[in-house]
Amino acid sequence: LIIIGTRSAIFTPLARPGVIIVDEEHDGSYKQQDGLRYHARDLAIARAHHHRIPVLLGSATPSLESLHQALQGTYRHLTLTKRASRHAPARLELADLRHQPCRGGLLPGTIKTIKKTLEAGKQVLVFINRRGFAPTLACHACGWVAECHQCDARMTLHRQPPLLACHHCDRRRALPDACPECGSVDLRPLGSGTERIEETLAALFPEVAVHRIDRDSTRRRDALEQMLTEVRRGEPCLLVGTQMLAKGHHLPHVTLVVVVNADAGLYASDFRALEHSAQLLEQVAGRAGRAAHPGRVLVQTLHTDDPHLRLLAERGYDALAGQLLEERRAARLPPFRFLALLRLEAPREAAVVTLGGLAAEALRQRISERGLAVDCLGPVPAPMERRQNRYHLQLMLAADRRSQLHEAGAWLVAWLEACPEARRVRWSLDIDPQTLA
Repeated sequence: LIIIGTRSAIFTPLARPGVIIVDEEHDGSYKQQDGLRYHARDLAIARAHHHRIPVLLGSATPSLESLHQALQGTYRHLTLTKRASRHAPARLELADLRHQPCRGGLLPGTIKTIKKTLEAGKQVLVFINRRGFAPTLACHACGWVAECHQCDARMTLHRQPPLLACHHCDRRRALPDACPECGSVDLRPLGSGTERIEETLAALFPEVAVHRIDRDSTRRRDALEQMLTEVRRGEPCLLVGTQMLAKGHHLPHVTLVVVVNADAGLYASDFRALEHSAQLLEQVAGRAGRAAHPGRVLVQTLHTDDPHLRLLAERGYDALAGQLLEERRAARLPPFRFLALLRLEAPREAAVVTLGGLAAEALRQRISERGLAVDCLGPVPAPMERRQNRYHLQLMLAADRRSQLHEAGAWLVAWLEACPEARRVRWSLDIDPQTLA
């Protein structure tokens, strides 16, 4: 009996389990972020230990937690030295966006390379991890920017159908005829999304089919499978997609991958952002040259001199992961320390600020009384403080030993359950948070 399932499949009762395989073990979707919070990969390891059976964690870009365990010898580290195809994996080629004219987000050199690839009868994948036409709409006269009234975020401009949408709360509103601040009609899209890249490529290569694959274009049942079926016929075409196209798909006729903008995750506030960005770049690079012909990967960036990006391009993910592990060790961050994140949210800002302050004060006093080696950091506003008209606050716990972290966390949960102020606030304690958002 073989059971194939998503993260919840780890709870399936089995009479005689023999092995558990976690494919793409680094993927963040294995973490359940609400309701019953758990990480399916970690639960798979615990279940395999309980049943005394092997567990196989598979990934071309392993998480730093798993890689650390492998390098320590806790896990057995098995490395595939050859690709299924006879060609070596495509290396990243960095293309400098600075001081260069772009058409719909594409450099002139990139457009020439796309043209040559299509003329050779091959397919091209253009990757941009942002759906919609443009990240936002702005007034060229006064600088007004379309912002969501319910979130601390800008609204994304869509053309199909024409509207402004917030991708955090799903609020939508019609496109304004003029700037609501100064009345100017000179409203312009800022940046590029999948729809804008699709429109640009269709204008540049009118004789070639352009398939846009994102959450908006695949809402209809079987839409994704129908597009992929057309692509697998092998005729020259252009694919424009987000990360849903970057992983797991075998596209044998794609020989060129273009990453429109690789900078989004390089300087984000979350300490895991660079790890996740590198994994995504390597995954999307893996779509090129999977069959008889070698592949190329062009990465457009404003930071060709960034040492992390250069290391990834020149020596690959393993070298970058090794450096990131040393940086994490120096900064005392996971996997060398353990974290827990208390998240507070409420419609009234005062409610979360009051509870956050009381919780931090009470927890610090408890840590001092018990002599626990646990750091209590915060409370501080979440990276997006206001979302869906609710205010978000965070309190972080960090410790070298899990036992002390769990003792402090268990006490904090009991304190919150008994605190009258906590009844007006939605709260949760996330052990091993995978994102600080």
